[in-house]
Amino acid sequence: MSFNALRELLFLLPTETSHYLSMQSIAWLQQMNLTSLIAKPRIEDPVDVMGIRFPNRVGLAAGLDKDAACVDGLAALGFGFVEVGTVTPLAQPGNAKPRLFRLREQQAIINRMGFNNDGVDALVRRVKRCNFDGVLGINIGKNKLTPLERTLDDYVTCLRKVYPHASFVTINISSPNTKDLRALQYGDELSMLLEGIKLAHRELAEQHEHYVPLVVKIAPDMDDDELRSICQQLMAFEIDGVIVSNTTISRSEVEGARHAGEAGGLSGAPLLGKSNHALEAVVAEVQGKIAVIGVGGIMTGDDAAKKIRLGADLVQIYTGFIFEGPDLIESSARAIAAATLHT
Repeated sequence: MSFNALRELLFLLPTETSHYLSMQSIAWLQQMNLTSLIAKPRIEDPVDVMGIRFPNRVGLAAGLDKDAACVDGLAALGFGFVEVGTVTPLAQPGNAKPRLFRLREQQAIINRMGFNNDGVDALVRRVKRCNFDGVLGINIGKNKLTPLERTLDDYVTCLRKVYPHASFVTINISSPNTKDLRALQYGDELSMLLEGIKLAHRELAEQHEHYVPLVVKIAPDMDDDELRSICQQLMAFEIDGVIVSNTTISRSEVEGARHAGEAGGLSGAPLLGKSNHALEAVVAEVQGKIAVIGVGGIMTGDDAAKKIRLGADLVQIYTGFIFEGPDLIESSARAIAAATLHT
């Protein structure tokens, strides 16, 4: 069965149910060595970023595989890297269902999942069982019930546990679905968080005699001054990279659409313009001093290549992968390879 036919069947189901079955199907195909039925061989277009050798520049964004339950299957689809999570210190159920909504005509998704996950210990156990030896990012966050003043404890707990198993670690301070989380992107709250995380990071690098880069994922809903401010702090605290961007709380691009009034973060095609604007602002501010990963709205190979032309070092896909399947991985990697060949 082709991916398009499988997608049509899955799209008949509630969005979260189809997500679960999709992940199960990918895992099963990999276990049966049948991934070639839905995916082409990985495009080899290696690049060095943050001291890591990436087989190509196209990665899977966090959120699809929150608990590292399908790393081997996803990696077999041609990604240059895979990011799992967001994971929190303790398991938590996330927000009440329904919490995931498909806007098919707009090629978009609204989610208010709320960091539902099995906890960091369960994720680490699964990562240890994986056969994948490629580039693995692990995305970490805070538990919903952790008070804001103890946020640092949650991030440091997760960082210590995932550090030996990650190629890079992403600090998620930009999900709109955990109360007050986005406040961590500004001013003193951000400074205190980064200072504490970097202190633990230096200790871990010395302890393990191995440096694992730190990346921060930011929202697309900041203005240019706010973006410049956060970039200055990331560089001041020697953060290795920034992911631009998470989902948006704006509904300007989907106004009037079914489900547009649902709370949560909007991803997919309507996010492209906003995420690219934020990407340009960040690239202009960091001037190559830290790595930039472009995410948001990639639905075609040309969308992915444009983010590279705007200055991103790497890209990630999520919603586009749900709508377009593994072909988007191959077309994005191929378009990027062609674009960088002529730069």
